[in-house]
Amino acid sequence: MDIKENLFRLKKTLTNPDCLLVAVSKTKPIGDIQEAYDAGIRDFGENKVQELAEKQPQLPKDIRWHMIGHLQRNKVKYIAPFVHLIHGVDSYKLLKEINKQGRKVNRTIPCLLQIHIAKEESKFGFSEDELEVLIKNEPVAELSHVKIVGLMGMATNTDNEDVVRREFASLKSLFDKIKSKDLPSNFELKEISMGMSGDYQIAQEEGSTMVRIGSAIFGKRNYSKG
Repeated sequence: MDIKENLFRLKKTLTNPDCLLVAVSKTKPIGDIQEAYDAGIRDFGENKVQELAEKQPQLPKDIRWHMIGHLQRNKVKYIAPFVHLIHGVDSYKLLKEINKQGRKVNRTIPCLLQIHIAKEESKFGFSEDELEVLIKNEPVAELSHVKIVGLMGMATNTDNEDVVRREFASLKSLFDKIKSKDLPSNFELKEISMGMSGDYQIAQEEGSTMVRIGSAIFGKRNYSKG
């Protein structure tokens, strides 16, 4: 497997030049990540805090680390000093903890609010109504060490492209709707993180600014390492 060659092929399928490629490096060894870095990738996504915290010191300091998995509040402190973007914020309590840990290390931590757009109950995220409640009823503006820079969503795991397209379109529609509102001062909506190895092309067509791709770069997951 040639990671550099995989990236070359993949980049030719990225139809939107403004859409950021986040290489999902979960379960992958340091050598594979370094190889992708040497091929020009600077944004890497991990879904487990322990793995992310172990890898970060061993790799170049200009890597932008994305926390893309479900984040537990008691784990935030381990990544707060360096994480570039937290993709999956799904509660006000988690936002408060990120703010608390950001204050401790004197950083404002960029976050995406995860929206539940899939049919599967196992997916995390705010509903549209819950997002409205967060913005209107919670003192989000007081969280001076977080910045909400966009939304994230995961489509249903299905071969039905119409379903996937509808779900991505619904997230883009919600993004546009929320962006037009009078938002708290720490909202600066510019990113829509949607699309993975199986559906990133549809996601780009529906307005994604950030795709999370692992197996198309690194090959199949190696669960024995994670």
